[in-house]
Formats: sequence, structure tokens, C-alpha cells
Amino acid sequence: MVKRQSNFCGRTRREFIWQAGAGFGGAALASMLSGDGFFDPANAAENTYKNPLAAKPPHFAPKAKSVIFLFMYGGPSHIDTFDRKPAMKGMDGKTVDVKTFGRGGHRSRGRIVEPRWNFKQYGECGKYVSDLFPNVAEHVDDIAFLHSMTADSPIHGSAMLMMNSGRILSGSPALGSWVTYGLGSENENLPGFVVMLDPSGGPISGAKNWSSGYMPATYQGTVFRSEGAPILNLDPPGDLPEGVQRQLIDSIQNANRRHLVSRESNDDLASRIASYELAYKMQTTAPEAVDLSTEDERTLEMYGVNQDRTRDFGTRCLMARRLVQRGVRFIQLYSGGAHNDANWDAHGDLEVNHNKHAGNTDQPIAALLKDLKQRGMLDETLVVWGGEFGRQPTAEYAKGSGRDHNSYGFTMWMAGGGIKGGVSHGTTDELGSQAVENPLEVKHLHATILQQLGLDPNHLAYFYSGLDQKLVGVESVEPIHDIIA
Repeated sequence: MVKRQSNFCGRTRREFIWQAGAGFGGAALASMLSGDGFFDPANAAENTYKNPLAAKPPHFAPKAKSVIFLFMYGGPSHIDTFDRKPAMKGMDGKTVDVKTFGRGGHRSRGRIVEPRWNFKQYGECGKYVSDLFPNVAEHVDDIAFLHSMTADSPIHGSAMLMMNSGRILSGSPALGSWVTYGLGSENENLPGFVVMLDPSGGPISGAKNWSSGYMPATYQGTVFRSEGAPILNLDPPGDLPEGVQRQLIDSIQNANRRHLVSRESNDDLASRIASYELAYKMQTTAPEAVDLSTEDERTLEMYGVNQDRTRDFGTRCLMARRLVQRGVRFIQLYSGGAHNDANWDAHGDLEVNHNKHAGNTDQPIAALLKDLKQRGMLDETLVVWGGEFGRQPTAEYAKGSGRDHNSYGFTMWMAGGGIKGGVSHGTTDELGSQAVENPLEVKHLHATILQQLGLDPNHLAYFYSGLDQKLVGVESVEPIHDIIA
């Protein structure tokens, strides 16, 4: 005889007990939430739309309001630019025992490539700078040089991600995303995080370098162009009157706000609404922000906008100053793109490569520092210069002056934004092969940038995947105190 389960309203006893239990639990949860005031009309305003890019107070009084990151993609040679190595004089071609690690793997011996440019002393601090950067050299008293930087990878893709997001793997928010997440934007008509690429193309890993990762897309970088429309795909299709465009945006926002109640999280929806609103406002604001016709001839000449060699980078540096004036928080300019000698990746002829890229950027960078200072903006604008790693003191091949990647020690510099000028922090060995005094990791650079913006690097967090994620990682990190004024 087959035993049959008794039914209640067409359901088995097991289904009845399970559904009844869930119902009792739901009633209890509703009672608890009600007791906490979750359903009170007075709390309804807390569940309404909030602009995620609205300006937010810092953790403490900031020294800087904005950051301009001058990214020398490909890895400039520190020993040929700002890290003078007099002991290498006369060693050209000599084989020495030195441990290196680059794209060619681990090596223990190599042929010395003597620095190809002479160094001179500049400023009151007497800093030695090579002939590659004679214009930037005039501003050494405003610059803090970091000569002991290290990276976790000697490979472009992972090293780029490390410098931009603090991780060698993709999927994490970029530094600019963390800044806009922590502080919002002072200008509701422009993005808080702007990226300007080299005309030769973007860097390896592409948009992952300015992605918002696991954060809402509102915080990702927006690519600006130096010619034509500053932002692609911004204008709506067809010639819609402005009033119609506004009605369209309003309709989308209202529909999305209703959608909030039924499906999406507040953060995700707020991000979508903010994106629609920002796109509408940028249609008129962005072109004006990058319109250099209002700049006087003296300024254009200073940035090298009227010269073929410096026109592109000079234009982008001047655009960066204009964006900072309009409240943009984080701006990243790339020198070099694509592959090989289109960027600073000097595997073949070191002299041809670095003469090209230093010549394209030296005058514009110096103009940016001078312009910010004479306008009283350098104190509140943090300027960062550097690449994803440096280059080795030895030759990569049997012939030629090309250098392989060096993540064991390289130079970056910072200026403005409460940073001491005329100082040098850390050292590499006599050949520049690795950091030996006060070695610095990328997280120390990031911590210093956040600190100067008034953000505690060890408390700025975003909850994701069950953890309070941080740009600098889970362990406490100190900024570089020796260079902070």
C-alpha cells in the first residue's frame, strides 16, 4: 500500500510548513524594520535619489583639491633623466655582475649602457637634471623627487594596472575613481575624472586603466580629446532642440526613479541618473572648457601650442589647467601610446626614443608648473610625473643602447598640493639597478596622493564582495611624510 502525504489547499505538508515558516519570518522581519522606523514617512527622503558625484567633505583639511597625473607610458629611464649616476661615467660597454628582471627574464650579468645625456645642477637645491629636461629643470625647487620607487611587475600591462589601481589584475577602481568616490566633484557639469590620451593611441590594457572596477560607472574616467568634439558620442542623434533634450532626460530620470522601488539598488540607479544628467550638461560645458581661443598668445606660446613638436601635449596640459580651474578632481595625461617607440619603451635606440618623448613633453610640463604657480593654483593642485617602471642600467641586446624594463628601482616626482619642493627621497644603487635607501611601493605613492586630498588612505573604503576594499590594500600604509610640507 502506497502512503500518500495529506494536502492542505493542494499543497503537501512539507510545502505548507516551509511557506508558513517563511511567512512568520517575514512578519517578524517587517515588525523589526517597523520598530526601527524603516517604514515611517519621515524616513522616505533617505530612500530618494542622491547624486553620487555631489561634493563630499574630506576626512580632514586637505592640502590639494585636484590632481594632474602626467603618465609617461612605457617606462622612462630614471638614470637618463633625474637620477644621476656619476659612477657609470666611462663604463660604457663594460660587462658587470648585476641582477635585473625585465621582459627578457632574470639576468645576473649585463653590458653597461652609460647615460647618454649630461647632467647639470639647477635651482637653489642644486638638483642634477639631464639635458633631456632643461625646462622642467628650472622648477626643481618646487619638485619632490622619489628616487626609490618599486613596482610589483616588470610587464607593461600588469604594471600599468598596478600604478593606476593598486592591483596587478584588472577589475579594481582606478586612482581617479577612488578620488571622485571619496570627494565627489565641485562641478556638476563636468566629469570628476578626466583622461587624455596620446594621439598614437591608448596604453596597453586600454580602458581598464581608468575603469571604476566594482564601483558604479559614475566614477570611471571620461576620455577627453584635444581636437574636435572633446567627448565622443555625447550629442544625441539628430538635431533635437535643447528643450526636447531636457524633456527626454527628465522622462528617463522619472522612469528610472520609479524603477528604483521595484528592482535596482540605490547606488546603481543613482549612478545611472547621474550619468544621464551629466551627459546632458556636458553637451555645452565640455566644449567651452577645452576651448583655447580665449587664452592669450603668450600662454599658447608658453605651452608650445604653436609648435608642431609640442602642440599636442602642450594643448592637453593647458586643457588640464582649465579643467582644474573648473573643479575637475583628477586629470590624467598620457605621453606615449600604442607600442614600441610610440611610447617611452626604449628597447632599441635609447637616444632616438627619449629625445623624441622628452622633447614633446619638457616645455609643456614646465609651462604647466609655471602657469599653475603664477595663478596661485599650484598650492592646491598636486602634479604627479612618472611611468609604470624605469629602465635597467644594462643593454637588453648584444648591440645597441636599448634598455629593458626595471621594476626594482625608478624615479617619479610630485609638485604642488602641499608637497615640499627641492627635495629628493630615497636612492638607488650606484648603477640605478634597484632601490637601496627608503624603498617605496606604489601604495605609498597612492597613500600620499589621498592624504594630500584630505582622505585617510587607511579608512577610505568601498564595501564589495564581503570586504571593505581599499586602494592601498588591507594593511595600514603610511604616506611619504618626508616630502609633505
